[in-house]
Amino acid sequence: MPPEKIDSLADDVKPLVLELLRQNSGLTARVNELVAQNKALLARIAELEAKNGKPPKTPDNSSLPPSRGQKGSVAEPTRVKKARKGRPGAARALAEDPDATRDIYAERCACGATLEAAGQELARAWDHVDLPPIKPITTRINLFRATCPCCRARVTAQAPADMPEGSPFGPGIKAAVAYLHGCQMVSFKRLTELCEGLFGLTISQGAISNMLARMGKPFGAAAEQIAATVRDSEVIASDETSARVKGKTHWQWTFGCATAVYHVIAPTRGKCVPTDFLAGARPKVWLSDRLPAQCTHAEAHQFCLAHLIRDAQYAIDHGDTIFAPRFKAFLKDACAVGRRRPDLADSTIGAHRRRLDRELNRLLDLKPTDVEGSHLRATIAVTASDKLLVFLTRRDVEATNNKSERALRPSVIFRRVTNGFRSEWGAKVYADLCSVVATGRLVGRSALVAIRDALAAPALERTAA
Repeated sequence: MPPEKIDSLADDVKPLVLELLRQNSGLTARVNELVAQNKALLARIAELEAKNGKPPKTPDNSSLPPSRGQKGSVAEPTRVKKARKGRPGAARALAEDPDATRDIYAERCACGATLEAAGQELARAWDHVDLPPIKPITTRINLFRATCPCCRARVTAQAPADMPEGSPFGPGIKAAVAYLHGCQMVSFKRLTELCEGLFGLTISQGAISNMLARMGKPFGAAAEQIAATVRDSEVIASDETSARVKGKTHWQWTFGCATAVYHVIAPTRGKCVPTDFLAGARPKVWLSDRLPAQCTHAEAHQFCLAHLIRDAQYAIDHGDTIFAPRFKAFLKDACAVGRRRPDLADSTIGAHRRRLDRELNRLLDLKPTDVEGSHLRATIAVTASDKLLVFLTRRDVEATNNKSERALRPSVIFRRVTNGFRSEWGAKVYADLCSVVATGRLVGRSALVAIRDALAAPALERTAA
């Protein structure tokens, strides 16, 4: 209301009008505040609706493990059990070199006649396999000393190289403890019970801890040799997974080649880990997923096509019907060529590569119908177009990084069972143990044999010296 109109009002009405005007200005400010708040809430609602509209992450369209997959709520239809087809039975093969053989001859017929052993033919044969009672072998070492007749010095005998003074446990017990704890995830407490019940060996948890700590030196020496082998190879594959050390998140890395696999646990997931591992070396090809920390370490890079297939599936689930389905079919076609590669000639592989290159160029000209498809297409066009078909230029490069993922799978189980490591040295010993076991399996050695060989190597060096 203009001031001149207020002045024209009666004196008893003026205070009431002024109060109403004051309240009206306050209400206007409050309304403006609510309008601004409403706009912010509407924007937040739109954001949440867009987020909730995204497809869920599953093992088929992301890096989630199979155990995190969604279980179907619809009951499967009852399956009709089909009659089993007849086939010849299978039995355990007889041992090629049995430790003992017992020949049992028929002695007497049902009519009472005595039968001679000569001339009897073999009717049936089977192996009876058993374990003898397991008992630790205890060897008492007595060191004697004498007085030198010349200088009268007291001379004490030297301890045998294979049974030095100190820990009473030999390499067989050490290998068994390392195998049961590191490969079979047996905790210290259960390990003491297992040694007592199965081996008749009394051992404390502290003794197990000290034993593993002392094994750090031979395992570390073996792991360094493995690292040098991987570092010198032309093709290296890498991957990483989380680990827990002293209550904090660390990362277990694996670097592998055709003949060796090296593990290391580091407090970071950054590029410095592979850089420190390479120590200036530069391989021909690096195989990994699209984690930036694993890129630019080699002359060429092969992205894992299995990871990209899951990314394409996520874009399909999100709604893209143009680029993602065709790109997924392209990746599966490339993987199929990779599986047939051992039976293909070099010229045939080259023809497949040229064909797939042309198909990729056609795919990158498509316009996706969804934001996730557009993001995937832009990523491939900018950073990955030259990293998809490197495996078709070298036979020693795989199309996927499944070997590295399989190398880390036991460590994921170990982490879930034990909940991590209480010390830095424990994590180091475990990583070196993983290197020894994984590398041994590549050359056909069991985990226990690989551990025994690693523990025996320093003793052999001392003996040779």
